[in-house]
Amino acid sequence: MGLPMARRLAGAGFEVWGLDVRPVNDFGKFAPRMVTDPATFAARVDVVISVVRDRRQTLDMCFDVQGIFTVETAPTTLIVSSTLSPRILEELRPRLPAGTHLVDAPMSGAPYRAADGTLTFMVGGEDAVIDTLMPAFQAMGREVHRLGELGTGMTCKVVNNFVGATGVLAVRRALRSAQALGLDRNRLLAVMRSSSGATWYGDNIANIDWAPQGYAPNNTIGILEKDILSYLDAICDGDFDNVPAFETALLDGLRELSPLDLKFDDGQDP
Repeated sequence: MGLPMARRLAGAGFEVWGLDVRPVNDFGKFAPRMVTDPATFAARVDVVISVVRDRRQTLDMCFDVQGIFTVETAPTTLIVSSTLSPRILEELRPRLPAGTHLVDAPMSGAPYRAADGTLTFMVGGEDAVIDTLMPAFQAMGREVHRLGELGTGMTCKVVNNFVGATGVLAVRRALRSAQALGLDRNRLLAVMRSSSGATWYGDNIANIDWAPQGYAPNNTIGILEKDILSYLDAICDGDFDNVPAFETALLDGLRELSPLDLKFDDGQDP
């Protein structure tokens, strides 16, 4: 997600630099804008948009490995756009340098929507700070929802992704059932798009690059698992001993997904 977001910002005239643990050559034409040294990166940018995978990577980037907020010349604003439990903000706030602005702005969409600049952002934080960031959000997204104080963006996102993950699992199970019952799966998807079975995943399945994945801890279905765990961390206040039965079944269902073998009506693989 970070690379197409960076391209949209650069295309809108922002000066953009990237930092990643992956080799610079992985970033194609954007490679000249990638910085390999965290301290150099921190000195070059005022605003950091973090789109790393999880809590551990967020803490590593900010403080513990790359440590871009521990150097002498640190960025002045951190925008956390990863899907994380809002409880992480309690860890970030006291460790950031005094005066550093913190905004939570997770986004919804997929890489194809990041490339199109049509992401949906859910933003929490101080109004005056968000005002200055709006041109950047608008360069990357079609809708920017300003939800209130710090933490409201992440809260909205984990609840949203809980619904999204149930849709993914429901569609995948419906496709499996259709195949078992002899119903053409493409016909089913077409009907669902215009009826009560409509879902974001089912409606856009041909455009979602990870749509056919089975579960693996490090792929996007694995990220859905992480998102549900972030949701549970928020609603259970970190106590995972009494997870509701529905959420337990959802996690089990995601972990049981096998790769989807489906060609679409246009003859293209997903």
